[in-house]
Amino acid sequence: NSSVAILARDFACVPHGSFATARLTVVSMAKLARVQPDMGDPSWPTRLELTTLMEEQTIEELQKVGKDNGLLGLCSRLGTDPQRGLTNPVADWSGRVAQFGENQFEERKLTPYWRFLLVQLKEKIILLLLFMATLEIVIKGIFGEGMERTEAIAESSVLYATVTIIVNIAAFLDWKRERMFEALTKRLAASNMRYIIRDGTQMQVTDEHICVGDIMSFNAHLAAIISFDGILLSGQDVRCDESALTGEPEPIAKSAEKPFMISGTTVNAGKGTMLVIAVGEYCIAGKIKKSVYGGEGGGELSPLYGKLDAMATRIGKVGVVCALTAMIAILIWQYGVHKSTNYKQLMDIFLQTIGILACAIPEGLPLALVIALALTSNKMSSENNLVKTLNSCETMGSATTICTDKTGTLTTNRMTTRAAWIDGVMFEVQGTEPVGPRVAADTRVDAGRKELLAHLMCVCTMDESGFRYGDDGKTPIFLGNPTECALLKMAEELGYKYADVRELVVGRSANTIDQGVSKVFTSSRKMMSWAVPKPEGGYRVYAKGASEIILSRVVNTFQAGKEVKMDDDEVDNLTDMVISKFAKLAMRTIGLAYKDVDTIDSDEVDPLIKNTDGSPAFSMETGLTLLGIVGIEDPLRPEVAPAIVRCFKAGIDVRMVTGDNLATAIAIAKGAGILNMELHCDKNGEVLPKRAMEGKVFRKMVHDYNAEGEATFNQAKFDEVWPYLRVLARSSPDDKLTLAKGLNASTVFEDKEKCRMLKVQEKIEIFPDRQVVAMTGDGTNDAPALKNADVGFAMGIAGTQIAKDAANIILLDDNFASIVVAAKWGRNVFDSIQKFLQFQLTVNISILTLNVICAVIDIKCPLTVLHLLWLNLIMDSAASVALASEPPTDELLERPPVNRHDSIVTKQMLMNMIGVAAYEVGLMIFLLLDYEWIPDLQDHHSDPMTGPKSRHYTMLFNIFVLMQVFNEYNARFLRGEWQIWRGLNNNRLYLFISIGTMLLQIIMVQVAAPVLTFALKIHPAGLSWRQWLI
Repeated sequence: NSSVAILARDFACVPHGSFATARLTVVSMAKLARVQPDMGDPSWPTRLELTTLMEEQTIEELQKVGKDNGLLGLCSRLGTDPQRGLTNPVADWSGRVAQFGENQFEERKLTPYWRFLLVQLKEKIILLLLFMATLEIVIKGIFGEGMERTEAIAESSVLYATVTIIVNIAAFLDWKRERMFEALTKRLAASNMRYIIRDGTQMQVTDEHICVGDIMSFNAHLAAIISFDGILLSGQDVRCDESALTGEPEPIAKSAEKPFMISGTTVNAGKGTMLVIAVGEYCIAGKIKKSVYGGEGGGELSPLYGKLDAMATRIGKVGVVCALTAMIAILIWQYGVHKSTNYKQLMDIFLQTIGILACAIPEGLPLALVIALALTSNKMSSENNLVKTLNSCETMGSATTICTDKTGTLTTNRMTTRAAWIDGVMFEVQGTEPVGPRVAADTRVDAGRKELLAHLMCVCTMDESGFRYGDDGKTPIFLGNPTECALLKMAEELGYKYADVRELVVGRSANTIDQGVSKVFTSSRKMMSWAVPKPEGGYRVYAKGASEIILSRVVNTFQAGKEVKMDDDEVDNLTDMVISKFAKLAMRTIGLAYKDVDTIDSDEVDPLIKNTDGSPAFSMETGLTLLGIVGIEDPLRPEVAPAIVRCFKAGIDVRMVTGDNLATAIAIAKGAGILNMELHCDKNGEVLPKRAMEGKVFRKMVHDYNAEGEATFNQAKFDEVWPYLRVLARSSPDDKLTLAKGLNASTVFEDKEKCRMLKVQEKIEIFPDRQVVAMTGDGTNDAPALKNADVGFAMGIAGTQIAKDAANIILLDDNFASIVVAAKWGRNVFDSIQKFLQFQLTVNISILTLNVICAVIDIKCPLTVLHLLWLNLIMDSAASVALASEPPTDELLERPPVNRHDSIVTKQMLMNMIGVAAYEVGLMIFLLLDYEWIPDLQDHHSDPMTGPKSRHYTMLFNIFVLMQVFNEYNARFLRGEWQIWRGLNNNRLYLFISIGTMLLQIIMVQVAAPVLTFALKIHPAGLSWRQWLI
């Protein structure tokens, strides 16, 4: 017997009461209110004693800390009841925190605003502008005379002010981004729930609400992450993966001789409870984390960020060439052709060159992506997608395949027992009522069999599974595993409350749990068992699991109240008449069995009977007697079928990967639309070959086997299967991993003839690039597949902590429709970047072309350095926020995914940019050369007709800015659309920025003109109403 019974001694010295293991409560913050007590208890062990215990990890040290009474003595010193835990709320919380520390880290100090300012001030362009502004004050302001001095001081002052605005906006955006990352980190931390026991009640809390002295309940399924140091109190078959800390590749068995549970490790087998003795920065993992804490960053950058950064660098180089060309041309005209001796003009020429560079280098390009991803992650969170890695938002926009679970994702996860076969009696589906009351009332089923069945359901279920009733006292609220919750509800309908049964059964109650033996559910066995001692001696083993697995393990069954042998004919009959019948009604079928034995060895295996993964079955789970088969209905979510239709329209294939049997999976897939009656079924409604299969068939089709039976993945064989595959039933986590890796590596798209034949003969379209795979998972064993997929989705409700840790996005509602929402937002990120790029490059082309043309034909450019800086402010900061904040539209899911290797600049975008830039430059050159017809050019005869500070140049500056403001509306569309106003009512931020920019331009030209005329080189009276109309 491998069960651990560390506290198998008289507990009379420690007060205890009943342990309501099933009363699972999600604890509110109010219930966890911390009572302020005295500062600790002198009888408590010191923090040094506890940390030394975890460093030494010896029984001798445990005896020493426990005052020669070992673990029981340590519990006594910490004031912990080994069964009931601490009180709720913890009466001496602050004392424990003061003595042992808190189970959280001091918040990472965020970068102060002034540091972001310093970073921006170190930008080369900013430094050049400040240097030239200072130089202009020194040369012209000190050595100049009259108007020249006044203009120099005014221009330099405005230049300083403009630089101040630019660096503050850029610094603010970086400051805000860091805090958005921090908020995301806190939200993720809040989603990490642990199970603890207080006042004998099991409850869910977050890490910061756990203190030294608490008792934590754990298992390899739902609560596998150990986030603090502790000592094993009780457990069965507990094995921990400590490779991350010790490098030991094999799981470490925990027992009375090795009871030390180390923070940062994972429970990959068994279940139990542990006493928490070190938390936060004082536990082993905490010390490691603290040593590297200062190196933590604010989050990862997207791969697209790198592409845009490289593109910005290339565009900047073109800008440098153009700026230098313009500067050389001006110098040649000024000092070569015109023989000018006014060398103070060199200052203006250099300033103009720097202004061109400031506009030409699109530093807002990567910034726009960061803003788009941050805004998208926040919006997705409000739509039940908690984003852990920002680049997954972008990647999801290119998704071509979604491999989804069935239970809880496609279905509601509201399990109800609707049909049953018990004691040879068939209870078929009747309306929408559960089957339990009918079984209870039916006299054909022996009363003893009903009791045995109810006890099996109550005993052979996890501690975390249970239910309570809502405010109406009628609606059950399931907590833990939904399938087990449905069985527990049926047990109550049979007249047995699960909490009472668990408390009364020796080997299952908290007081006697060490006398029982349990084997928790694993995907390789697809069953669970629990052995409890019988009053007259020996053990009774309860088992439940997938119906066909249980059928393969039974040797007897009950018929008309009598126990009879189970032969092959009876197995076939039950498979056809019960299991297949229930499965075709889209019900999950669960087999329930038991056996009585004299002795039990939990580690003994049967060499003749194998699990689904080929490993030998445990002997205690063979030779069973079948009690019954129940059909559990989990209705399809009403929103799933429309969501899958949207996926197909968007060019995204949906494949179901489930542990259910094939018939149930096919029934659900047909209802959801994953299996289309026209595309995937024959005229009789039967599924075509390769469209739906079981995991064992799939494995044989995609692997090669050597003489010893060892499997090797064969990509070529896989490529012959996956284009057809829509449903994979009775799958293992390894099957998911095979799908993720195989789809990613597939190059079927390169075989154009094969793709053409698949489309013509099978109506199967292959995406013309490598597959981008999104994978859902909820179990611990799903973690490798979630890691290997391009985007891993973990279930927020039913998912294990390890699955959540491995995933990129957590589905807060476990709903497939939310994955489609993620795809839409992902595509929107890519579109937002394209919109900003289209806008940015159009302005760059216009400014560079205009300056080069003016320099070459020897005309003073109407855009001064301050005009260019104002345009830079509009382009980089304002436009990046405005265009990155565009919400997604349903039209995004009406086109294929983005090809991985497609250029981010499409042909249509290039046409748009060249066309608009040509219009802008052409109009500016026309108005620059032909201006006599423009009304109101002179207020007075002394006014210049053209040149700096004239109404002509003021009007050109105004026209160029307004063209950019309105081109921002054009940039909202990428595919030649004409209705540029469409959807503006859905983006108030965009309208606010656009209108705000327009108002600032009006204020600059009309209101501030008298003050800024020397600096901005605009007319002191601004523009007339007729010029505004033009």
